[in-house]
Amino acid sequence: MDMEHSGNLPNAEYRRFEGMREYEAVIDRMIPQTQRTIRIFDRSLGRSYNSARRFELLRQFLLAGRPNRLMIVLHETGKLDRECPRMLELLEQFSHAVSIRETLRPARQVYDPFVIFDASHYVHRFHYDHLRAAQGTNDVLGTQQLLDRFAEIWEVSGPPLSANVSGL
Repeated sequence: MDMEHSGNLPNAEYRRFEGMREYEAVIDRMIPQTQRTIRIFDRSLGRSYNSARRFELLRQFLLAGRPNRLMIVLHETGKLDRECPRMLELLEQFSHAVSIRETLRPARQVYDPFVIFDASHYVHRFHYDHLRAAQGTNDVLGTQQLLDRFAEIWEVSGPPLSANVSGL
């Protein structure tokens, strides 16, 4: 089926996989390919977001262009200062480009973490307690569904956290 009939790019790919290691590796591979915006939704940020490698990948992404943005929505932000100080360093250093919000009650029932890279790539876990996931590459239709969900979650989330961690 061509793009005109399917609405998707001709090179769109979708694949399922299992395992946190592969999920994290996909994220690390996709960050340098991202041109403008990375959107993250999860229960909390795992240790990988505090690794030197992920920090540097995100820092390079943010340095690559002033319009680049990192938008994060989490169910739990209370431990960021202890568990992800590097992420808070990015928030402080790039306060114009990094936003971290915490979900409010209407979004607390959302349980499937995902990361969207620009408007055509994503990685999506089906439940934060399970290891099953999928990756979409050049998948405009699948990405648009997640972009719509992210926008809804973003709307029902609290105001952005400040770079000042006191009060977290």
